[in-house]
Order: sequence, then structure tokens, then C-alpha cells
Amino acid sequence: MVVNRFPQDVGNLEVDRTEQKRCLFSGLFEEELELNGVTRKFYTYLTPGLLYNQRCLVVAPPDEVDTLDYLEASGWMALADREKIFLHVLTPLEGGWALDGSDADYMNKVYTQIQARNYYVTMQDNIYAVGIGRGASVAQQAAMKMTSEWSGLATFGDLDGAAMLNAEVCAGAESTGGTELIISATKTQLPVWMLWGENSGANAQVCQYWKVQNDSDGEPFSNSFANEIYFPSTVCKISQINEEKIAQVRVTNGFTGEPDPALIAAVWGYIGKARRHRCFGTKTLRIFEDPVEYGAELHTMEHEGFTRLWYEYVPDCVKESAGPVPLLVVLHGRGGSAESFMDLSGMNRVAEERGFIAVFPESSIYQQRPGGLPNVLSWGGQYQGRQMDSAEFILAVVDDVKARRNIDASRVYLCGQSSGGMMTAQMALRAPNVFAAASPWSSLVNPQRQEPFPEAIQPAIPLMFLFGNHDWLCADPENGELEYRVKKRIADFLRSAMKAYGLNETPLRYTCGEIDYYVYRNAKNVPMLTVGSVKNMSHANYPKESWIAYDEFMCRFSRREDGTLLYMGEEAM
Repeated sequence: MVVNRFPQDVGNLEVDRTEQKRCLFSGLFEEELELNGVTRKFYTYLTPGLLYNQRCLVVAPPDEVDTLDYLEASGWMALADREKIFLHVLTPLEGGWALDGSDADYMNKVYTQIQARNYYVTMQDNIYAVGIGRGASVAQQAAMKMTSEWSGLATFGDLDGAAMLNAEVCAGAESTGGTELIISATKTQLPVWMLWGENSGANAQVCQYWKVQNDSDGEPFSNSFANEIYFPSTVCKISQINEEKIAQVRVTNGFTGEPDPALIAAVWGYIGKARRHRCFGTKTLRIFEDPVEYGAELHTMEHEGFTRLWYEYVPDCVKESAGPVPLLVVLHGRGGSAESFMDLSGMNRVAEERGFIAVFPESSIYQQRPGGLPNVLSWGGQYQGRQMDSAEFILAVVDDVKARRNIDASRVYLCGQSSGGMMTAQMALRAPNVFAAASPWSSLVNPQRQEPFPEAIQPAIPLMFLFGNHDWLCADPENGELEYRVKKRIADFLRSAMKAYGLNETPLRYTCGEIDYYVYRNAKNVPMLTVGSVKNMSHANYPKESWIAYDEFMCRFSRREDGTLLYMGEEAM
């Protein structure tokens, strides 16, 4: 097999204008990382036509054969080709896998490294660990130490007693600076499938560990591939809006040798369904909702020389409705995608139960760092030195939907996270006549492009700003401004909104669950600005935020044809 090396400077590579997030490379590549002063390598396989943000498989292969020979002879590359996933394969040092924890740390370091956006773009929500032979014990150690980072685990082969090394150990939270990557590294549920000779000895210890971790029922079930399937207990004491109780423990006894393609497909079909979701506290687990399978329609239009896309979700109750319905535009964050954000936000479920149409546009592109990839997705991007007008694209999407659907023009709303939060705030200022309310999450202003706040916003548009109190982009717990300790640029934006709307700068305050709310009212006691600080949350959004933003804020506002803002049917200003 031909092994390639990525070039140092990728900034001038040509982008596919018909599919902005297509990988700019394909083939097998060798990558390096530094761990404890030692340079380690691993291999990355990018199947032709691969798109960013697809699922990632990190494999610790058996150590008794050459890694490249194993990769060529095994079925993992064929799986990557068929499923269109990122494949990352570890390689042991001379002497084979070390079971003292160092190679588990190497596997977890690869988890971090592949999200650096140096040559491709992945996301932390859909990365899965696999180990074969002695690599099985390495994968078990890695997953136990950073459970909340992995979305699934499969191991093939009998386990060493050292597989339990990290049963009581957590890597702990790690700050990655100004990135979307969040490492909480806590113990939590994890879908696992273990294939071995028999469920005894070290194997049984590991099985029992995961049964406890996943709150498994005692009675096993089975299917054609697994002898023992332990489902989670049906008892659930908290809402499953943010996290679904889905992690099974699957066991296949009598396994020896190498997995064949049918077995690989079956195991991947199980562990590959789950996704991690950034949240307050730790990362949560949910079944991935493919937009098209869920019922959303994929739409495209040509804009500024690129094929731009959005997913459009129309609930059945809306299709059957005789009257006009609200429209909500939902904007993903930097490096994300329309496909991934429908799942991350869960706004499709809100639309289903509340009876509105939700659209999920995909952003333009930009170069995140000098010499870096020129096609990282981000709102307000640029390509080859030319600024791209994301606002015009969003407005074109709204017009397109209005032309085809029975939209209530008085109830068009907008929300978004991170880069999508910046774009939400920008749209609120640029086109307040189009939207009745807007809810930016995790950001308000672009640190690289601070735009002056207008002295007045006509017509007025209410804002609900939600952010985590540990959000590196918004919060400053030590030196922050206002009651909720935000960075100066955020505080300046909020103060400008207060001034523009003539708001009482002393907010009403209340707490509900994980959020401390600060409500700013105008002379008519209408909450034109609401700020919510989420406890113990970094740069993220979570599904419950979607319900809060719609139920407790956006749906209460509407706008007359002449632009007059209404709050629960009464004039707001």
C-alpha cells in the first residue's frame, strides 16, 4: 500500500464548490503526535469522496503482525469505504502493546489529535474505539479512562487482567483552549460489544464493569451474533431530553481469530448508532438521527458560485395543517454541519411537538489558521480572499421556504450556537423585520470582526442569549462584567441592546435547574433581553436549550405586517 504524508501548507488547495465539506485528500496517510516526549505515529485512511464530520473509527490492531500488513488484509478499510467513515489505525512500539496504561493514553491522544483540523475535519461526538488481540486490552483501558469522550467500544479477543487498570481512573477534564473540542473524561454509559473465548476470568471482570456502568438488567438476551445482550434497566429517574438510556452490553462467546466482514458489519451497526452530545456537567449519549431518515428534506441552491444546502423538517401535523405555521432557522457552529446540528440541537423534535417548520442551513467556509484547511465550515466565511455573504444566503432560504410552504410571516424565528450564535445576532441586527425573535447560544459577536452596534434597531427584535459559565468564548469568571461575568465584548453587546431598547439595566433574576436567568424589561415590562448562564458548561449547546428557547421565549413573540412587535398578542414597545 502507498503511505502518504500530508503537506505542511494546505491553504491553497482547491475546494469542491459543489460540496464545500468534501475532504481535500484521499488515501492512506501517516500522522505523528508527541506523548511524554516520545513521537508516536498512526495511520489515517480517507476514503475517496469522504465528507467532514462523518463517524471516526480508531483501531488498536493485534501487535503480532505488521500494522500495514494487517490493515491491508483485514476488513476495516472495506468498512470505511462502504460506510464512508474516517479510519485511524494505531501502531505499537517495538515489543508490542504496553498494558501499563501508556498505550491507552496514546489511543486517547489520537482521539484528541484527529480533531485538530489540520488536514480534515472530524467532530468529538462520533468517535468509536476498537481493539483486536492485545489491542483489545488497550482499547478497554482507553475507554475506561475517558469514557465520556468515546461513543462506542468493541473489542475482539480475550482480555488481559490489566484491562481493568483504569476501572477506577479518570483522565479528568482538559482545557483545549479556543477550540470546540471539550474533554470532560468522566465515567458514564457507553455502548460496548466484547467478543472472546468465554465470559470468565478477566473477561468476566470487564463485562461486569460495563454492566454496572450501563445500569444493565441482569437477564441477558441474544441475537445471531451476540450470545449475551444486557439491556439498560428500564428505571430512569430523570428526563431523557438530553441523554437517552441506550447503552447495551453485548458479549459474543466462542470467538477466536479475526472478525469476518459480516461480523465487522454487525458490530459497527450497533456501536456506530450512538453519538455523544456536549452538555452541562458531562457529555451525554443519544441515538444519532440522520436527517433524511428522520424525515427532513435536503435542499440546495447556487449562491456566490457554491452549491449551498439546508435540511428542511416539516412535521406530519404541519403537512396536515390548513393554516400558516411558524418557521425556525437553526444555525450550526464552526466546523459543524447542517446534518450534525439537527442531531445536536434536537430542534426537529421540538418542531414535531410544537408544530412548526425547522430549517437547518449549512454555512460558508473559511481558513481557520494560516496555511490551514480553506474549507472549515463557518458563518460569515471567506474563500480566496473574498468575503462570503452568509446573511443573504439565510434570507434566500427563508424566501424559498415561504414560497413553497404556508408560513406564518409574523412568527419567523432564528437561533444558533457558537459561530451560528454570532450569525444569529448579526441577522437580528441586519434583518429584524424578517424575524420576530432570536436566540443566540454560546456567542454573540465575532472576536475577529467586532461590528458596531446600531444606536437603534427598527423594528425591535427580542433576544435570548444562553451560554455556559465555563465557556471560553463568552465567560470570564474572574474578570468578567455584568452579574454573570461575561467577556467585555459580550457585555458591550448586551449593554448596547439595553440602551437601544431602553431597558431597565437591573434584571429580574431567577434560577431553574442548571440555568441562572437574568431578564431585562422595557417600559411595558416586556422581556426584550434574557440572558441564561448554564452552570458547569463549556462551549456547547444541548437539546434542552432548544425547548427552552422556543417554549419560554421565541413562541411568545410575533410581528405584525407593519413590523410592530407583539408579546403574547400585545404591543411590546
